[in-house]
Amino acid sequence: MPLEVVFYRTESGNEPVRVWLQALNKQDKKSIGGDIKTVQYGWPIGMPVVRKMDSGLWEIRCRLDKRIARILFTLKGKQMVLLHGFIKKSRKTPQADLQLAIDRKTNLEK
Repeated sequence: MPLEVVFYRTESGNEPVRVWLQALNKQDKKSIGGDIKTVQYGWPIGMPVVRKMDSGLWEIRCRLDKRIARILFTLKGKQMVLLHGFIKKSRKTPQADLQLAIDRKTNLEK
């Protein structure tokens, strides 16, 4: 059974990952969508596609043309909840991006 992919939704109804994806070019969207689908149908899956970041928090590692993107997600039953997406600019995942995903995950669990 594949996982159901859902976007994290803020209290005001915004879906930050969906908005971030819509701002990307067509080729980047296609590449990231393919990586999400790989995880959706192949879970559990490890490196190099998925890396565990924290308790109940993983990142999808996407290689784009001359860039790297990350999508942080959690699991809620059979749902893969996409919490945060960003273009990576340094070797280490920025603490602010990681903390944002952790905060959203905590909010989801309430």
